[in-house]
Amino acid sequence: MTRKVLITSALPYANGPLHFGHIAGAYLPGDCFARYERLKGSDVLYICGSDEYGIAITLSAEMAGRSPQAHVDLFHEVNKKLFSQLNFSFDHFSRTTWPGHVATTQQFFTDLLQNGYIEEKITDQLYSEQDHKFLADRYVIGTCPKCGFTEARGDECQKCGASYEATDLVQPRSKMTASPLVHKSTKHWFLRFDLFKEKLTQWISQKEWKPNVVNFAKSYIDELKPRAITRDMQWGIPLPLPNTEGKVLYVWFDAPIGYISATKEWAELHHKPDAWKDYWLDPNTYHVQFIGKDNIPFHAVFFPAMIMGQNIPYKLVDALPANEFYNLEGKQFSKSDGWFIDLESFFKHFTADQIRYAIASNAPESQDAEFTWKDFQARCNNELLGKYGNLVNRTLVFAQNNCEKKIPALHHPHPQDLQFLEEIKQLAAQADEAYSHFKLRRASQLMMELAQLGNVYFDVKKPWVAVRSALTHQDMANTIACCIYCLKVLALISFPVVPEAASRIWQLLGFKTPLAQARWADVINAPLESGQALNTPVVLFAKIEDPLIEEEIKKLKSLKKVPLVMKEKIGIDDVRKLDLRVGQILQVERVPKSKKMLKLLIDLGSEKRTILSGIGEKIQDIPSLVGKKVLVVANLKPALLMGQESQGMILAADCELPSLSDAAPGDPIT
Repeated sequence: MTRKVLITSALPYANGPLHFGHIAGAYLPGDCFARYERLKGSDVLYICGSDEYGIAITLSAEMAGRSPQAHVDLFHEVNKKLFSQLNFSFDHFSRTTWPGHVATTQQFFTDLLQNGYIEEKITDQLYSEQDHKFLADRYVIGTCPKCGFTEARGDECQKCGASYEATDLVQPRSKMTASPLVHKSTKHWFLRFDLFKEKLTQWISQKEWKPNVVNFAKSYIDELKPRAITRDMQWGIPLPLPNTEGKVLYVWFDAPIGYISATKEWAELHHKPDAWKDYWLDPNTYHVQFIGKDNIPFHAVFFPAMIMGQNIPYKLVDALPANEFYNLEGKQFSKSDGWFIDLESFFKHFTADQIRYAIASNAPESQDAEFTWKDFQARCNNELLGKYGNLVNRTLVFAQNNCEKKIPALHHPHPQDLQFLEEIKQLAAQADEAYSHFKLRRASQLMMELAQLGNVYFDVKKPWVAVRSALTHQDMANTIACCIYCLKVLALISFPVVPEAASRIWQLLGFKTPLAQARWADVINAPLESGQALNTPVVLFAKIEDPLIEEEIKKLKSLKKVPLVMKEKIGIDDVRKLDLRVGQILQVERVPKSKKMLKLLIDLGSEKRTILSGIGEKIQDIPSLVGKKVLVVANLKPALLMGQESQGMILAADCELPSLSDAAPGDPIT
């Protein structure tokens, strides 16, 4: 019977662009495993998609001057593009704003409610009187109730690790404005996680997962208590109960259900609406969820409990390979702190295979790992180019010149040849084992060991000497035949990590069907077809030169935020001289020959002005600016910019425009 494998990667939150830290945690390991299982002949379904609800979306959208839907539309496409650039092989990449997600999520709630796992409570929540809204825990800080740390987050203390409700904080305040928060009564629905303690304890005791995953999950199970699953807001899945306008399901509740609804969408798109059941309702399905360690509680405790409370027998997760953090040059990736890699620039100079290998070979499987530019250069030059690419090039160039551009026949191999062939199979078996147990670092190491084994064998056998004499000509042919077999196996075991290079090797060896359609055992065991035509060799990897890496390091350091240096102090009379007005953008266009400069027609109420602004390089959607209200310095003397007169200045922070939705054009700012 064909092994059925359901693979999911944590749904990326559509509130900003992904970076390589995210890729190392939940996505590259998932893609490599999916590619491996397909080579093994498994029936694989790899599902992912954008997580698109929650208060973080609404706040970010408001700051950006766009609707929540427009906001998630933008970052859904941004992240989808990155996955495409990295050659990810999702069978379907969905999103939680697709209509089918609503019904599935509401059914989860209804089943839990009917089965006695949800209770209704009137509770005190933290409310901002300044903003006239309830604040979710991630937008609250205060003093930890356990250790007294004064900058504790709303759900967990980053100093002592304590977990609590935001209302437990002492002296809570808004993370956005620092304004004090008050307790205000509101009705919410709570999931009785405490009722699942026994089931979860027994279930997780049977799992042979990483110790960090099991221990983390057990600690959460020990402290389980009812947890609110609703929020007071408009952006989210509506509560399926009468008279609950303004109540939505909390994003952490609806997001993992997105795995199931995404599979339903995949089935619909393939015109087989019940095909999702073949994976989610089959107890023999092998279900793997790839996540980062910050998602362990939700996937090892909360989502399994939600499934246990359903009337439909959904498949529980079988394997949960959670990775640690992947940092950048010793610190966490952070665009707000200026510590990130510009991906658009990255893919102009480097390939997907290069970054896939760099991450895989240093994957944060048991402890935090990091990307450094020097390490990236060394792995690409010394390993991908120096070992992997070198074996491919030297073997195929020699075959082109001395074997009639065909795979030579293997006749009467020497013991050294047979030993080499056996060692190839041993390394392939070890790679098989590594992939099957989610050991991506080990698999990457083994592909380089195989490449190096081939290089050593080539050097020892010296085919360039054997080709000179008719007496040793067959030994030369045997050497090249063995090296080509090595290349065939190398392409196979490296395909999950570097699919472009592996596929290119496969094509150079003269195979007509794609490597993705090959089967692991067949590639290992099938003898070479002597006489098969070889294609003209190509260089798989280019050398990364020092100046390019030095420029990238320089660029990273220049992005790093420096300590605030205040300008010369001014008096209140200087401030009063500024005439700040609300303006509404009527037209916008790029200024020719400038990446940064935009030409805007601004309505100031009593008049219209043309203003040039240098925010064009960072604004991704120029037409979306039309209709936006902006802050204008109205009494600035006209200036000539790019040969055109600018009649004022608009104010922005890192190209984010302030929210002025309630103001009218021409209103003064005091």
